[in-house]
Amino acid sequence: MTTKKKNIEFLRVTHLRGPNIWTYRPVIEVCLDIGELENCPSNTLPGLYERLIAALPGLIEHRCGVGERGGFLERLREGTWAGHILEHVVLELQNMAGMRTGFGQTRSTGEAGVYKMAFRTRQEQVGRAALNAARDLLMALIEDQAYDLDGKLAELRELVDDLCLGPSTAHIVEAATERQIPSIRLTDGNLVQLGHASAQRRIWTAETDSTSAIAESIASDKDLTKTLLQSCGVPVPEGSLVKSAEEAWEEAQDIGVPVVIKPYDGNHGRGVSLNLMTEADVVAAYHLAARKGDSKSVIVERYITGNEHRLLVVGNKVVAAAKGEALWIVGNGKSNIIELVDNQINTDPRRGTGEDSPLNVIAPQHGAEHILELERQGLTAYSIPLDGQKVLIQPNGNVAFDVTDEVHPEVARAAALAARIVGLDIAGIDLVADDISRPLEEQRGAIIEVNASPGLLAHLKPAEGTPRPVGTAIIANLFAPDESGRVPIVGVAGTRGTSLIARLIACILSVSGKHTGVACAQGLFLDQRHVVKTDCSNWDAGQRLLLNRSVQAAVFETNARMILKDGLAYDKCTVGVVTDMDGHADLAEFYITEADQMFKVMRTQIDVVLPHGAAVLNAGNPQVVELAELCDGKVIFYGLDANAEAIANHRSKGERVVFLRDNSIVLASGKDETALLPLSSLKPIKADQPETVMAAVAAAWALDISPDLIGAGLRSFDSTPKKTSY
Repeated sequence: MTTKKKNIEFLRVTHLRGPNIWTYRPVIEVCLDIGELENCPSNTLPGLYERLIAALPGLIEHRCGVGERGGFLERLREGTWAGHILEHVVLELQNMAGMRTGFGQTRSTGEAGVYKMAFRTRQEQVGRAALNAARDLLMALIEDQAYDLDGKLAELRELVDDLCLGPSTAHIVEAATERQIPSIRLTDGNLVQLGHASAQRRIWTAETDSTSAIAESIASDKDLTKTLLQSCGVPVPEGSLVKSAEEAWEEAQDIGVPVVIKPYDGNHGRGVSLNLMTEADVVAAYHLAARKGDSKSVIVERYITGNEHRLLVVGNKVVAAAKGEALWIVGNGKSNIIELVDNQINTDPRRGTGEDSPLNVIAPQHGAEHILELERQGLTAYSIPLDGQKVLIQPNGNVAFDVTDEVHPEVARAAALAARIVGLDIAGIDLVADDISRPLEEQRGAIIEVNASPGLLAHLKPAEGTPRPVGTAIIANLFAPDESGRVPIVGVAGTRGTSLIARLIACILSVSGKHTGVACAQGLFLDQRHVVKTDCSNWDAGQRLLLNRSVQAAVFETNARMILKDGLAYDKCTVGVVTDMDGHADLAEFYITEADQMFKVMRTQIDVVLPHGAAVLNAGNPQVVELAELCDGKVIFYGLDANAEAIANHRSKGERVVFLRDNSIVLASGKDETALLPLSSLKPIKADQPETVMAAVAAAWALDISPDLIGAGLRSFDSTPKKTSY
């Protein structure tokens, strides 16, 4: 007999990518064996409570089943088991690494010491790494051993930075989620599909599938942009394109100093030098701009006095604005400029190197613009300024101070016009003005750049001021108020004729005029074309339909094994069909050993029905009938017997039912009845499959397809479609 140890062993780790038995969101499910720790609840492990809260003070925020702040710590004091503790440790490690999450559950399996634990994760690799780290940390705390938590958190944070959506894209996706618009990440980067199939849109940070490539090219051509803006009456600074340092100085003299020099095709302020007065400054700035741009062409233009501003235009509206400020340091007669910058500027907690920092760390010894600015003052990064001497480090930029509420309507109009002239649906408009609350003409202000794919962080996390919901504005520009990004989705769950039900529903949908896809055990179908013959009742095949822009409606067959192994392929459905709750005997590996346990598995199909949708349930199965109370939408029962209790009660309430009478299918809504057609007229379908046909009919009816079209769809169904290539 093997003696168990005080240890936590992972028996199986599964990433459930869609709605599942635990929650609507992706989770990592772990089957774990806690060994001898089954006999050691937390209140019997000396010092564990104190060591745990010392290592992870954020656990105070975990409400757990108690429902109040500190709820988990209360459970910890009273005595809880290692699997439950591990759940909270892995959640807290993800939070500390910068990937916020909160859902977790742990349940016993009926086998001593073996538990199933699930926790929410936004990225599988990060979640798995956090899980392993949580086990190692928890065991170290139980055994009172040292553990390098800071080092492990640094590793997890690096994974989050590398693998998770950037903060700007994540903000837009969150705004879509608030609108109940589904999202699918298409790459390891920031390319995301919002919506399903033909209703989808795509974003790439602050670019969308409506962002014109021509407009982006125009925006990157600063000289062309300025010419177009000027021709439409938008105030821009006087200037010209030059191709040598000598030309730059000649143009500066013609315009009149001070001038600005910047790359012809630059972006994000790289290589821009301001307030240039002398030939030496202009020549040095020219060479800097030529290095930073993709060509040797450089723009010389009149220097506009005032503060730099960035206005974010979405559609035809300014939705956020931020102001920049100059950066100065004050000497103490002892420290060099690098040290002064570190002590007076970089200590600001808002500065950092990550994507979530609104302000950048300043390195005067490395930044070419900073080096040039110091040279103009006769200094280098290693100079030691006198006590009290002020040194300009950065004359402008640092645009992270919210001024959205101060923008004058005429300034907003000019910015929106500039975006339209260039042709961008989302644009960052850079302008210089002393006072953003006054029209530009009153203060000789001007628009200096129009930028495609603008950064959003300054508006989401401003150094000062109110964060702006720019993601909400972008989603509103992509989807009209009545658009959900969804197409009709039907999920068919069970073991009885589910492939045939799915295909019948799809045929009816096609007859109603929608390009329809089906993913089922018989393969993948597009408008009745059999494009893949292998089993496609899985998550990956389902995704193929959701990504396909030609699909206007989709039908998915699923079963208990798929729900337990992957979760559903979609987040919500319009119609959910459940035929039965058979099959528990084949699910022992998932610790499903009794027929009653199937209810929790199969309810997943009904839990995802949208409020305006419907559940289609087999009235002949008492367990299936019980699912009705879990549906957020309507319910349609189907069955062979019109007098069955579930059908009779439902019909008495004025609700819809489908049943068989005299071998014909009848659709009834309260007292109203419509006889559809006799089963004998459906030649391709066997006469011993009436429940299969009724399930398909009820699902089509739930989609508000008329009885005439339902009948036409059934009569046109071909059970042996020709295979074609996909």
